[in-house]
Amino acid sequence: MPRYIGLIGYPVKYSISPFFQQAALDYYELDICYQAWETLPGELEETVSRLRHPQNLGANVTVPYKESVLPLLDEIDEVASLIGAVNTIVKRDDRLAGFNTDAHGFIQALREQGNFEPESKEAVILGAGGAARAVSFALMQKKAASLTILNRTLERAEALADSLRSCQASTRLETKIVVLPWSTVNMPGTFEHCHLVVNCTTIGMKHSPEEGKSPLSLETIPSTALVYDLIYNPWPTPLLHLAQRAGANILGGLPMLVYQGVASFELWTQRKAPVDIMLKKAEEVLERC
Repeated sequence: MPRYIGLIGYPVKYSISPFFQQAALDYYELDICYQAWETLPGELEETVSRLRHPQNLGANVTVPYKESVLPLLDEIDEVASLIGAVNTIVKRDDRLAGFNTDAHGFIQALREQGNFEPESKEAVILGAGGAARAVSFALMQKKAASLTILNRTLERAEALADSLRSCQASTRLETKIVVLPWSTVNMPGTFEHCHLVVNCTTIGMKHSPEEGKSPLSLETIPSTALVYDLIYNPWPTPLLHLAQRAGANILGGLPMLVYQGVASFELWTQRKAPVDIMLKKAEEVLERC
């Protein structure tokens, strides 16, 4: 009997995760099918409950459910609990365990594809959802000098900052945490000393209501920074296109997507993921999108 792994989110019909995850499963000739499970907001509890059926092994979780899925799980990994967001669910016997591989994927891509070490650097984070939480905690753990968080809903940015500061209270991490209102996003002073800009919003994503838009203007983007857009489709995104014009270094979201998927694959299968195969398949599919 085939077994299943799903991608839970809304919308997910344009995701390329099923393609590169299936390529990895097929590499090992596993009788496992990775599917996109598009889940409307009122259906999340039911979809997660179905993971307990015998044929299901687990799931990835994407926008907008990385935070709201937490109370539906039986146990949360320490890293995911610290971040406050889950992007990977693994079924263990009858229990559902939540993990966060976004932080790992983000840092791996930042170092290997962006040639960037965050220690002692100043970063600006656009967004305050599940991805932004993973990114912020990862940068803080890697001893970034400062994090400036901007989100269209100020309260969410402040909640993220409070979570980061609570973590600092029990550690020796000393990253400076600043929250600014979204109205400052195109003020040059916001990015004056910035080494890294990370877009964790969906602004500019293909098939989204804000397709074709950039969260930053050309005049705002610092030429000396690395601009890292977690969006992988289109390539380049409107933000990265402007960043290139500004003379900044750029990094798209595809490597992070694959690297977080690599960690998820290994949690589900207990096998070493075929990274090269997954990257190649992701690139092939993206070229056709």
